[in-house]
Amino acid sequence: MPNDTSPSTPAGRPTDRPWPVQRRFDVTYHDVDALNHLNHVVYFQYMETLRCDYYLPLANIPDPRAIDMIVAEASCRYLAPAFYASAILGEVAPARPLGRTSFQLLYRFTDPHQPSTVYARGRTVIVSYDYARNEKKPIAPEIRARMESEAVDPTEEGWELPAPRRSPP
Repeated sequence: MPNDTSPSTPAGRPTDRPWPVQRRFDVTYHDVDALNHLNHVVYFQYMETLRCDYYLPLANIPDPRAIDMIVAEASCRYLAPAFYASAILGEVAPARPLGRTSFQLLYRFTDPHQPSTVYARGRTVIVSYDYARNEKKPIAPEIRARMESEAVDPTEEGWELPAPRRSPP
């Protein structure tokens, strides 16, 4: 579960280190709700785009239909409203530690003109997956090495480390 990441807390501010993939999103009229706020579901669409922007080149996969991962969990913390015609800088980075067959991607959405304004933070749990065998698989060594070199500390971004899994008795 995420820590308190309100914009006034240290964990609410982005770290100085740039993340591996950044993309600008423009908030369109179609994407706002009755209060003129960016609708919550749009952040999940932004995360999907950022995930592909990061993972497809990393895994050297030119066609998204050939992707070898599956999303097991997705969450988003909304910290400040973004409005119609706003620009949002979306970023994605892997989180430490990586598992044997799974990893987390973290997302942050800030105002590109005022980076201390964090609109939202997201997280997905990704499982490396062999669709032909219908089973999870280890993360490929070359992908793991690159992800580990680019990984960020989730606690610096307002997230708690996942609890260790316990084997049944």
